[in-house]
Amino acid sequence: MKVRSPATVFLNRARLIFVLTALIPTVLISVIGIVLVAAGSRSVTVVGGILVLAFCATALAGYTLGTIFVTRGASLAAVQNEFLASVSHELRTPLTSIGLFIDTLREDRVQDPVEKQRCLTVIHQELGRLDALVGKLFTLSKIESTHAAFDRRLVPAPEIVDGALAAFEALRFGTEVDLRVDVERDLIVFGDPGALSQALANLLSNALKYTPATGKRIEVKVTGDAMNVIFAVNDNGPGVSREEREVIFEKFRRGQAAEETGSPGTGLGLAVVRAIVKAHKGKVDVRPEAPSGARFRIVLPRRDAEIA
Repeated sequence: MKVRSPATVFLNRARLIFVLTALIPTVLISVIGIVLVAAGSRSVTVVGGILVLAFCATALAGYTLGTIFVTRGASLAAVQNEFLASVSHELRTPLTSIGLFIDTLREDRVQDPVEKQRCLTVIHQELGRLDALVGKLFTLSKIESTHAAFDRRLVPAPEIVDGALAAFEALRFGTEVDLRVDVERDLIVFGDPGALSQALANLLSNALKYTPATGKRIEVKVTGDAMNVIFAVNDNGPGVSREEREVIFEKFRRGQAAEETGSPGTGLGLAVVRAIVKAHKGKVDVRPEAPSGARFRIVLPRRDAEIA
């Protein structure tokens, strides 16, 4: 038996109430108005019929608008329920793992020092995963609630790239990567350099995860035209299928490559990128990169140096 969510039940009840209280009486009154207009021989009857039809048209418009607003509200509630379910699942997994290993150590089930160290290592990794998840949720919440205090100013594109590369160096420590950077020097955007660097660093982190274990190749390229500045991150990973090019930017959604390789992640990195870029009136997308791999782009409005 399929269980319906509270949002779905609310939507169905609201629709039924609208039908019973507005739609059915309006249809019946419309019939009366049509009869008055068609059969009326006096001007008073015709005017009365026209007024009745005008009332019915207004009622139908109200019914339509009410249905639209209720549907949107129910859809928002469904999204919120799905988000909470996803958060609960993502939090429960590391908490369960931490609890199991703590019980193992507390009850002295493991005597080998090497195994004890492995348990502590796993606990440390899961705590780091929790910290990263909560941090990304906090960042995403601040941005989407429009309460994020961005320190906006004119920012040269190289400054954003330098900030992203500094963060990326810590992530790639001990990993061989053929990293190439090509940045046009006279490109300026208006925004928060820290937030934009974080968005670009998230794309670099994503590329690092999904490129091959050996022969990793990542390219950062920044170009511009008369209207926009384009920050592109190209890699030689498996790429992103056409069906997934939109959904991977949603919260807790991961692509097929993530599922197949079992690479760690929360499914929030690209959602944070989209939220930051959207807050800066830009857009982010992904395209295939020949002969293989993906090309993620952040497109921001270009500004002139002399404009404050």
